[in-house]
Amino acid sequence: MTPYENFAFFSWMLIPLVPAIFLGLLGVSGRVRTLWLIFSTVFMLGLIYRPATSLLQATGFFLWAYLIVHFFLRFRQSEKGKQVQNLKRVYYLALVAAILPLVLVKLNPLAVSWGIWKSPIGFLGISYVTFRTVGTVIEIRDGLIKEVKFLDFLAFVLFFPTLSSGPIDRYRRFLGDIEKKLTRKEYGDYLADGIDYVFRGFLYKFVIAYLINKHSLAWLNTVHTGAATFQYMYTYSFYLFFDFAGYSAFAVGVSYILGIKTPENFNKPFISKNIKDFWNRWHMSLSFWFRDYIYMRFVLDSAKKKRFKNKYTSAYLGYLLLFGIMGIWHGTALQYIVYGLYHAALMISYDWLERKNKIHKFWGTGKLWDGLAIVVTAHFVFFGFLIFSGRLF
Repeated sequence: MTPYENFAFFSWMLIPLVPAIFLGLLGVSGRVRTLWLIFSTVFMLGLIYRPATSLLQATGFFLWAYLIVHFFLRFRQSEKGKQVQNLKRVYYLALVAAILPLVLVKLNPLAVSWGIWKSPIGFLGISYVTFRTVGTVIEIRDGLIKEVKFLDFLAFVLFFPTLSSGPIDRYRRFLGDIEKKLTRKEYGDYLADGIDYVFRGFLYKFVIAYLINKHSLAWLNTVHTGAATFQYMYTYSFYLFFDFAGYSAFAVGVSYILGIKTPENFNKPFISKNIKDFWNRWHMSLSFWFRDYIYMRFVLDSAKKKRFKNKYTSAYLGYLLLFGIMGIWHGTALQYIVYGLYHAALMISYDWLERKNKIHKFWGTGKLWDGLAIVVTAHFVFFGFLIFSGRLF
C-alpha cells in the first residue's frame, strides 16, 4: 500500500492518529508519545510493505543501518577513533556500507536484464532511509551525535509519514522533537497546523493534480508533435509540483499530528528569481541535504587541501558532483543523468553571469526586472522537468 495514494490508506492511518491526538491533548511526556509513534510506525509498516518480502527487506536494511551507526559511533568514541587517519578510513567504510544497499537497488534493473539475478530487489522509500542513515553517519563523524538509541533510531529511519518520498529529516532535529514535552496548547497548535497541511494535500494531489492529469496530461501523452511537447512541458511541470507538493503536505501534516515538526519541502518554487533561489525553494530537504553533505564538504575540503588555483573551479566541480549524484539518485535512465547535468550547467552559468553582472550591470533591479527574472527562471526549470519526464528521449 503506497502512502497517500488512496483513501484506504487514510482510513487505516486513523488507527494510529486518533490515539496520538488524545495523547497530545493530554500533554503526555515525549517518551510516551515516542512509544506510541514507534507502535504506529510498526503498524503502518505492516500495511505499507506487502508482500512480506518487502517488509523483510526493509527490516534487514534497518538492522544493517543500525549496526553501521552503532559500531561507527563506538569506534568514534574509542581511543583508535581519536586518531585522524583511523577515523577517516572507518568513516569512509561506514559510508560505503550505508550506501551499498541503495546502489544495488539502483543497479538492479541492469542486473536483471543481464541475467545476474532474476528477481527485483528493493523496498519503498529505500532512498530516503538511506539519506537518513548516511546523514547520521556524517554527523557522528563530526562529533555532533554522542548517542544513538535503538528505538529512537527506529522511529527516525522508518518514520512512516515521510517514508516513501520524504521530506528528509536530520537525526538531531528529530530527536529533539520526540524528547520534547508538549503542553496541551503547543500540541493544539501542532494539530491545527497538521490538519491544515492535510487539507492542502487533498487539494493539491486529489483535486488539482488529478484534474491536470485527467484533462490534459493523459491526452498529451498520446500526441507527440512539437506543439504538443511544448504544451506538455508546462502541463507536466505543474502536475509534478501539485502531485509532489500534495504528497509532502500530507507527510508534514501527519508528522505534526504525531508531534514531529517535519521540515518543509516546498516554498513557492515557481516565483524563484534565479536557479539558486529555485533550489532553495524546491524539494528543500533534499537540496539542503545535498548542499550540506556533498557540495559544501567538497568545496571546503578542496580549499583546505588547495586542490585548485582558481576558487571557482572547486565550486563548479562541486555543482557537477552534486547534481550528477542527484540525477543518478533519481535513476540510471538517461533522462535523469541529463537532468542532473543540465541543472549543474544552469548553476555554473548563473554564478558566472552573476559575477559578470556586478561589473557590467546588464541586468537591472526593480519589480520589472524581478518579474522578468521569474519568467526566465521558470522556463529554464520547466525545460528541466521536460528532460526529467523522459519525453525527449
